Amino acid sequence: MSDKRPVAILDFGTNTTRLLISDGDAIDVRDHRITGIGRGLGRTGRLNEGGIEKVLDAVTDFNSLIEENGVKEIRAVATSAARDASNRDDLFKPVSKILSHEVELLSGEEEARYGFLGATRGLASGDGPFLVLDIGGGSTEFSYGTDSPEMYRSVDIGSVRFTEQFLISDPPKPEELSGAIQVARLHLDDIDREQALMGRANSLVGVAGTITTIAAIEIGLEHYDPLVIDGFVLTRKAAEDVFRTLATESVEQRKHNPGLEAARADVIVAGCCILVAVMRHWDLGECLVRESDLLDGLAAELLELG
Repeated sequence: MSDKRPVAILDFGTNTTRLLISDGDAIDVRDHRITGIGRGLGRTGRLNEGGIEKVLDAVTDFNSLIEENGVKEIRAVATSAARDASNRDDLFKPVSKILSHEVELLSGEEEARYGFLGATRGLASGDGPFLVLDIGGGSTEFSYGTDSPEMYRSVDIGSVRFTEQFLISDPPKPEELSGAIQVARLHLDDIDREQALMGRANSLVGVAGTITTIAAIEIGLEHYDPLVIDGFVLTRKAAEDVFRTLATESVEQRKHNPGLEAARADVIVAGCCILVAVMRHWDLGECLVRESDLLDGLAAELLELG
């Protein structure tokens, strides 16, 4: 048993609100809700009210778990959608009141750095350098290094953002899909010019909902099991196969795929566009899928400080 008191980390993302309670050893409680605060953000510049209500319901439930586990230290962070929204206080104020703890806004660079620390925990240094890929709803984070992140980059491409910008039809038209992939690759060209080492990593490590969902669909998981997902090697061929299958289905058809959470069905194809763009652009044959990510990086830091 760990002698450390557990900590709680909450992450308010563009599409998903997540919780991790951990003491770095015996306690590992994870929960998430698809809340969609960033849906429509590109058009309105605001977090949507329905999404905020879903977040408040989720946080009320999460707060019960926090109390049950005797947590005293909390870190609550918001990412891409909150960075872009003019009304983030409409989210921050009520959430902070429920938690009795202030929500903080993470920069894209901080998000990438903590994501690297979480994703590479327990990996052998000899398999590095690693490129950690975190495809979110509003942004995608890239971080590179072996034992610690040596460079990182946050790019405004994400599953919700790309769905609303490009994938208008249901199912999406081939030209919509190719347009999304092309824009993603233009951003990767920028990385090649400015941070060329990223594309030369020895291992690609993928985290967060898009990549874990693609892995779950490839495996055919009827019930999501993090122990099955963590450490799964997703080949480029498998990622392309999942992409082709989902992209030719309507949203309603997609929901029947084992491993796909119904609330993710409308944005998963855009997430696939980003993953296959990355793997094609840098000719990467496989991706190591990890359950540990931003939340774990934040938790590790808080536990060390404690």
